[in-house]
Amino acid sequence: MASPSRRFLDPRSTEYDFIGLIIVRCPGCAKAARVVPVPEDTGSGGRILFRPRRLVCRGCGLSRVGSGRLVRRSPGTARPATDPYFGLPLWLQAETRHGWLWAYNLEHLDLIRRFVRAALRERASWYDTGQRMTLVARLPAWVKRAKNRDEILRAVSRIHASLVAA
Repeated sequence: MASPSRRFLDPRSTEYDFIGLIIVRCPGCAKAARVVPVPEDTGSGGRILFRPRRLVCRGCGLSRVGSGRLVRRSPGTARPATDPYFGLPLWLQAETRHGWLWAYNLEHLDLIRRFVRAALRERASWYDTGQRMTLVARLPAWVKRAKNRDEILRAVSRIHASLVAA
């Protein structure tokens, strides 16, 4: 049996579980900025995906509000990723020889790191919730391959270091 630190059980997270905080590159000063939901308003309907968002940068003081009505999906790993609300480049991303590895925030990056690092990767049983395509299930095949483990973990370390340096 594998030790607990080398075992990963899919927590059934989806991409939408991580959009409460998105770290992007500020268009004003090129430092790390945050995209967060606007505090509760009555017109949002309750779905976190379509709530209005606020872009806030501590570096230059930039603040913008987006309606949240137009949400753009990520193009995959062929190009650098952007946030779904303002279309700004994500801060937490790195290019590998296979494609771009990206995350919305540190929790998202940690989930990817734990999955890649694990020797034993257990899937969530889809029949419990009816949810088949979790975030882990949607990761590109090159991220899931054991032969790419070291390269992906180095990319995750570079991504994490870029935020610490900022």
